[in-house]
Amino acid sequence: MRAVDLILKKRDGISLTEEEINFLVKGYVDNTIPDYQVSAFLMAVFFKGMSFQESSILTKAMIASGDVYDLKKVRKPLVDKHSTGGVGDKVSLILAPLAAVRCGCAYDERARIGTYGRYSG
Repeated sequence: MRAVDLILKKRDGISLTEEEINFLVKGYVDNTIPDYQVSAFLMAVFFKGMSFQESSILTKAMIASGDVYDLKKVRKPLVDKHSTGGVGDKVSLILAPLAAVRCGCAYDERARIGTYGRYSG
């Protein structure tokens, strides 16, 4: 299987299989598929879209590609703040954990990284 073939398939509006989506995610995480090919794939998805099934498979593959924490033992309400990495995101990175703790919620700062195996910090 080659990433370029999956990019062309999505560009042409054809749905990808679970095996193909898992191949793309695994290849990106283990650096066998370069950034520019994933960018091309994402551009094809932007223009042609994904079915609900494809989106579901992609979400599950992304979750499985990183560490998954078992939070069943946490007895407080859980909150999460995802960063899109935008320019105006500086205040919420500080404010979200303070507000969560003040309201008695559990908050884990690792939740904001969201890098799917590419964190270089």
